[in-house]
Amino acid sequence: MAHLALVGDSVFDNGAYTAGGPAVVSQVKRHMPLGWRVTLGAVDGARIDAVATQLARLPADVERLAVSVGGNDVLGHVALLDAPVRKGSDAVGMIGEAARAFEAAYREMIAACLHVDRHAIICTVYSGNFPDPVFQRLARTALTPFNDAIIRTGVEFGLTVIDLRLVCDDPEDFVNAIEPSSVGGDKIAKALVRAATGDGGWERSARIIG
Repeated sequence: MAHLALVGDSVFDNGAYTAGGPAVVSQVKRHMPLGWRVTLGAVDGARIDAVATQLARLPADVERLAVSVGGNDVLGHVALLDAPVRKGSDAVGMIGEAARAFEAAYREMIAACLHVDRHAIICTVYSGNFPDPVFQRLARTALTPFNDAIIRTGVEFGLTVIDLRLVCDDPEDFVNAIEPSSVGGDKIAKALVRAATGDGGWERSARIIG
C-alpha cells in the first residue's frame, strides 16, 4: 500500500470554497488505484515557511509527497504592481529581487520535503481568474520569475513538476480569483494521480506535467 500526502495551501485544501462539491483530496482518492492512501496535510492560507510544520505532522508511513505552495507568498508582493518607478527597469529589478528571495525560501522548503520523498511532486502557481483583464495579464507576467524558480528547483532535483498554469486554464476551474473549484480541483487531482503513479522516469530528470 502506497501513501501520498498533499502539503501546501488551498490549491489542495480547497474544501471551504467548493460550495459542497468535492475537494481536491477526495478527488485524488477517487482517482487513485486501489492500494493507495491519501493524506491532506495542506492548510488554506499557508505560505512556504509553513510547510515544515505540515511535514512534521504527517503520518510516519508517508512515502510519496505532493507540494503546492507559493501563491500566498507571491500575493504578498502584489503591491509591487502599483509601485511608482522612474523607469521600467526599476520595476523589473523589484520583481526580480522578490523572486530571488522566494527561490531561496522555496529551495530550503524543498530540501526538507526530500527527506520524506526524494521524488516529490511539485506544482507551479497558476495564473488565477482575476475579473480585471488588465490585472490578469499583469499577474500572469509577474508570476513568471516565481514559477521559473519553482521549475528550476524541480529540474535541479530531478522532481516531477505539474504546471498548474496548464492544468487550470479555464474560468470554470476557479470559484473566485485564486481558489480552485471542484472542476479545477478534478483536473489537479488527475494530474497528481498521473504524477504519483507514473513509471518513476523522473529519477534522472524532471517531468513536467500539464
